Amino acid sequence: MAIGAFAEGALADGGEGYSGRVTPFVVLSCVVASSGGILFGYDLGISGGVTSMDSFLKRFFPEVYRQSQMQDTKVSHYCEFNSELLTMFTSSLYIAGLVATLVAASITRRYGRRVSMLIGGTIFVAGSVFGGAAVNVPMLILNRILLGIGLGFTNQSIPLYLSEMAPPRYRGAINNGFELCISLGILFANILNYFVIKITAGWGWRISLSMAALPAAFLTIGAIFLPETPSFIIQHDGDTNKARILLQKLRGTTSVQKELDDLVSASNLSRTTQYPFRNIFKRKYRPQLVIALLIPFFNQVTGINVMNFYAPVMFRTIGLKERASLFSSVVTRLCATFANIIAMMVVDRFGRRKLFLIGGVQMILSQFTVGAILAAKFKDYEDMDNEYAYLVLITMCVFVAGFAWSWGPLTFLVPAEVCPLEIRSAGQSIVVAVVFLMAFVIGQIFLEVLCSIKSATFFVFGGWICLMTLFVYLFLPETKKLPMEQMEQVWSRHWFWKKIVGEKVEKKQANSGKTALPSL
Repeated sequence: MAIGAFAEGALADGGEGYSGRVTPFVVLSCVVASSGGILFGYDLGISGGVTSMDSFLKRFFPEVYRQSQMQDTKVSHYCEFNSELLTMFTSSLYIAGLVATLVAASITRRYGRRVSMLIGGTIFVAGSVFGGAAVNVPMLILNRILLGIGLGFTNQSIPLYLSEMAPPRYRGAINNGFELCISLGILFANILNYFVIKITAGWGWRISLSMAALPAAFLTIGAIFLPETPSFIIQHDGDTNKARILLQKLRGTTSVQKELDDLVSASNLSRTTQYPFRNIFKRKYRPQLVIALLIPFFNQVTGINVMNFYAPVMFRTIGLKERASLFSSVVTRLCATFANIIAMMVVDRFGRRKLFLIGGVQMILSQFTVGAILAAKFKDYEDMDNEYAYLVLITMCVFVAGFAWSWGPLTFLVPAEVCPLEIRSAGQSIVVAVVFLMAFVIGQIFLEVLCSIKSATFFVFGGWICLMTLFVYLFLPETKKLPMEQMEQVWSRHWFWKKIVGEKVEKKQANSGKTALPSL
């Protein structure tokens, strides 16, 4: 028995009867939608970059600036950037995003994926204005809150849009475009931070914060011209003819009846579900609920947002100077972007589980290595030798690459594709809410934890990665190439989940005349 996996041959037949190819129309639609990931990534990169700039710290966080300049020799290197006000600036966005994504679930379900994208992009533009014009900390916090609301809407709706627009056999690659755009957003932010630091007048951080309006404006304008997904058209309007025409345009063929029939069946079931947040807690949706909760939770306890939030701060902590720390962040993000591209090429060939497991092992080794280097060579009141600082940089490049071709893109892909239409919006909201909640928690406590337990912080992250890799091995089935409307079959074949939902799924398949995949 292959625990948690499909027999390869059985899975390949999951989309039998579906026709079509990747057309320029579906690519263009998904590129515009995926650009929303740039918003998230840009914010992650900018917030970490500006908080390492001396001009920004002197204006808004003078106590942190004083400590970072080692004017107080009693402060440990591990504690230089430990500030409640600084962590509030970084993490306030995520509480706003958490609340917003729960509101976005109802809007996305009732008014469509495009509407949520439009709302999110517009609010994000407004937030970037307050960031660029900030004169005090309250304006900075307002900037973060508005950005969080915008991200709550876009992160909730875009993965759904991509999953529903993509052909089943290429769904992994297309959905991974969202993570690639997150990585590109972080890269653009890191590069911009590196160059604006050269502005001697000390206002370069204003450019960094205000430029967030550009990707948000692109998404907002582009969303005006995007079509709605076939799933939403059938669910909301019941117009199967309109959905058929759109499917034919998306798939580049007139042979779309099988896919249309599955969409109609899923929509009919969805209409019987009035309260998706209540229904997702039912026993028959237990696997989807567990995955929607644990996958994003594990995503955050890898320590990746430590790199996203505080990479320049971390590199300054271990002894690199201001510009060198920003350049190091560019290097790590280039590694992540390259890994994202690899993930897009292989996710539908090798499957989700293999990427999860390989990336997990890679991240475990990286976190333990960083912890060991810091424990041995980085002391409280002594600078680390440059060769060891750069060894930490190389190890962190290996870490972010492992994340970027596994847990990064798959955190948004897997929960979106395993949730049936009737709970899909609720499931995605739970995913985004957990991401934001854990990002807030880690953003709030990381600098304090680093100050308290020092290098052991990275061993803690490594322990979490061990646990989540074991979870994937035991409890996550393979889902590559299987149409979303037939995803219920995975649970009846899984060694554990079939004990909870298998019997009901098999009865439902028998009653509908569908042939279930053979048991392992």
